[in-house]
Amino acid sequence: MRSAPSSSSDGYDIALKVLLAALAVGLPAASIAWLSGNIAAWATGTDPWVPYRPGDALLRPEQLWPAAGETLLLVATRIVPALLTLALAVGAGVLWLRHKNRAGGRKKAVEGMATARDIQPLLAKAVEAKARSLRPSLKNAKHIAPRDAGILVGNLAGTRHEVRMGFEDVAVAIMAPRSGKTTSLAIPSILAAPGPVLLTSNKAAGDAYTTTYDARSAVGRVWSMDPQQIAHAERSMWWNPLADAKTLDGAGRLAGHFLAASVDASQQGDFWSKAGSNILSQLFLAAALDERPITDVMGWLAFPADRTPLDILRDHKFTAVASQLKGTVEGPPETRDGIFETARQYASALLNSEIAAWVTPQENVDEFRPADFVTSNDSLFLLSKDGGGGASALIAACADSVMRAATAQAERTGGRLDPPMLAILDEAANVCKISDLPDLYSHLGSRGIIPITILQSYRQGQKVWGDAGMDAMWSAATVKIIGSGIDDPDFADKLSRMVGDHDVETTSTSHSESGKSTSVSMRQERILPADAIRALPKGSALCLATGMRVAMLTLRPWYAEPGADKLGAASARASKAITARAVAKQPLFQSDFDQAA
Repeated sequence: MRSAPSSSSDGYDIALKVLLAALAVGLPAASIAWLSGNIAAWATGTDPWVPYRPGDALLRPEQLWPAAGETLLLVATRIVPALLTLALAVGAGVLWLRHKNRAGGRKKAVEGMATARDIQPLLAKAVEAKARSLRPSLKNAKHIAPRDAGILVGNLAGTRHEVRMGFEDVAVAIMAPRSGKTTSLAIPSILAAPGPVLLTSNKAAGDAYTTTYDARSAVGRVWSMDPQQIAHAERSMWWNPLADAKTLDGAGRLAGHFLAASVDASQQGDFWSKAGSNILSQLFLAAALDERPITDVMGWLAFPADRTPLDILRDHKFTAVASQLKGTVEGPPETRDGIFETARQYASALLNSEIAAWVTPQENVDEFRPADFVTSNDSLFLLSKDGGGGASALIAACADSVMRAATAQAERTGGRLDPPMLAILDEAANVCKISDLPDLYSHLGSRGIIPITILQSYRQGQKVWGDAGMDAMWSAATVKIIGSGIDDPDFADKLSRMVGDHDVETTSTSHSESGKSTSVSMRQERILPADAIRALPKGSALCLATGMRVAMLTLRPWYAEPGADKLGAASARASKAITARAVAKQPLFQSDFDQAA
């Protein structure tokens, strides 16, 4: 505790403040009066220039300029100084208020959070140095472009410091709709990617697909897989999902994608789900070994007594698998029918000829080969609707195949891809339910494969991968980005605890007969309470990087960057083309549209 001065010293303080205020106003006014008086005397030719005597100019101007008229001196040394001093005071006040508000807001946003020194490994100099060590092609480069050094996440709030992910980081972004997840994270990352790009999405017009299509076409081929015609894209590719299903593990992974697309993680362990998935994996294996199209599996599911898959498995020495399939087929009819019906439901999207055409051989249509893609600068845009069932299973299977091909390529070339591959898994919980994605996270970054999984909430991830799976992915992610719109109180409180506490000085004042006394104490409080995290303004985000303090970021949407006009025009053209293709497929709608126009 410290005692304040007595009341007499308070009077001295007031007198000092009054004196300083008088000087702050009087000195500028006197200086303006001297300058204005000299200018007026010089302009009228009445008196010579007077040396600097501001006090006399303000109080006794007639002594300095005796020949000048009374009216001239009144205007020059009274009215003009008063007006200019008032203008200066108002201007200084406005500037001070602006600075105070800006500094106050910045202090409120970042006080107690990471400074530039705390997140040094994510800033430009450190990221560039790391890129040289990770990418042999940059080792001797004199200058490294920012896009070759790392992925821009945003600016450290209140500063111009760019915060970037390195090319060994893996990220999870939890951002509510319209919080900048596409405009500030997905699109800028795709535009700046130095190597191949994989994007999953459930939207086309006005989204990452249309905004980046032209830009990515300029650096490589853009492959678009659109089985549900979200973008009404022309079928210019087909992909063979059975290419990786010639082993039991590969066939099981493919079946797992159909299972994950159909049921939540909590239901995947029950008898019917497991049995249906097993049947699918056995039939996928048979079709792959005999180099048949995946649609043949639907014929076998329709007629369980068909011995073709049994014969294929035996011919290729998979006798144990054949025995398992035979046991199911010859088991109790009610059990067999239930298992096969479950499998049919999981793979029902393959009955749609429009969807099946994307995964079966097509004349005069190029085959997409993941092994070739990962060594190119091409882009793969995988589109599927929310709840797409089997169609989203094909999207997940294709994305998984690409990441596994990238891993294999990295292992063949020294352990890492150079340039690295970027995988933007937007709406991952809806259209890209890769069951073991949390496990993949633990080593993708070390292979030069940079996944950014974008979710709308933490619970959305728990629904797909279960509590343990989502926790594992969260822990494995070296960079976590939290945007605005977090309405889960438990998760917001968890984040608040991770941001931490800071010391706050509390001052209390008491009055007594002997005078005034002031005491100062310290207490700890949350840097960002849960309600403040929920109320994060749009355009800001929290960045949680491994081994560093939590940082507040200012996001940088693509439309606020140089070249946005060109990108916006390209996006508008692509969106218009999607609309035209959609209308062309609906003649009746076109007729109604024309009549209305």
